[in-house]
Amino acid sequence: MVEPTQPGTLPNVRVLVIVNPRATGTSNLVRDVLAHAIGNSAEVEIEQTANRGHAAALACRAMRDRVDAVVGLGGDGTINEIVNGLLTDGVHDDVPALGIVPAGSTNVFARALGIPNDPVEATGALLEAMRTQSHRRISLGRIDSRWFIFAAGVGFDAAIVEGVERNRRRGKRSTHSLYARVALREFFGSDRRHPKLSIELADGSTLEGLHNAIITNADPWTFAGNRPLRPTPKTTFDTGLGLYARTSMNSLSVLHGVAQMARSKPKQVRWGAVTRHDVSALVLRASEPMPVQVDGDLLEPRELIRVWSVPRAVSVLI
Repeated sequence: MVEPTQPGTLPNVRVLVIVNPRATGTSNLVRDVLAHAIGNSAEVEIEQTANRGHAAALACRAMRDRVDAVVGLGGDGTINEIVNGLLTDGVHDDVPALGIVPAGSTNVFARALGIPNDPVEATGALLEAMRTQSHRRISLGRIDSRWFIFAAGVGFDAAIVEGVERNRRRGKRSTHSLYARVALREFFGSDRRHPKLSIELADGSTLEGLHNAIITNADPWTFAGNRPLRPTPKTTFDTGLGLYARTSMNSLSVLHGVAQMARSKPKQVRWGAVTRHDVSALVLRASEPMPVQVDGDLLEPRELIRVWSVPRAVSVLI
């Protein structure tokens, strides 16, 4: 639906707002407030997503129609889809700016950018960025043909995402406690003795004997409630990727690693793990198909995975 142009609107500025009506923090009130607020200074169109992939299709259309900005009202999955739609034709000068009003359960990407986690406060910050034309150009990650905005994972964390998705299909809500229960079941139910993964870095060196890998485009990697988990604290939206991979899944070493990630000033984890920072590209090889996730979205299991960083890929209104 297209909102009528308000008095004082800049007729040459076009904004598409993509709303995920199923996101945790989305409501008709938040949607209408956002539409009215943006409509006071731009020509705004609002679209609600109906199914998986819809946000990407809407963002792709907006990019090809040369819309000035695309605003996502939803969680990390919605923003990931929008980014993949915006970059359907690759990185180029006509890609619309990205605006974010977080309405998911965790909102890692928005919080890593410093955007308020409250939708109303985030709307105010977005309007100020639009008024002042304040943009930040950020790097993104790419895993095969899929862009990711804050993190991808191979192995353990992807298996957790897979387990959570199974529970959601049975009607359970995606909560932090559900993630914790699935993580414990996966940890104690998986093969923790036989590593299946190796990683080749851009400099030609290889890391062998790995159980799983987390590839980050931002810090933190995720949140446990309000506590950030930071396996690669040197990674920013202005650097290459971060890598955290486990060489041991021993219970004590894993607990030690999680405790280090959760510190206010995290230390590099050396017991049972390897880390790398500012990585431009890497190739992961597994002895059997392993689960893969990007920004909390499960991909098909695979044995060969190519990952690389794309500098200054998208412009965010912030």
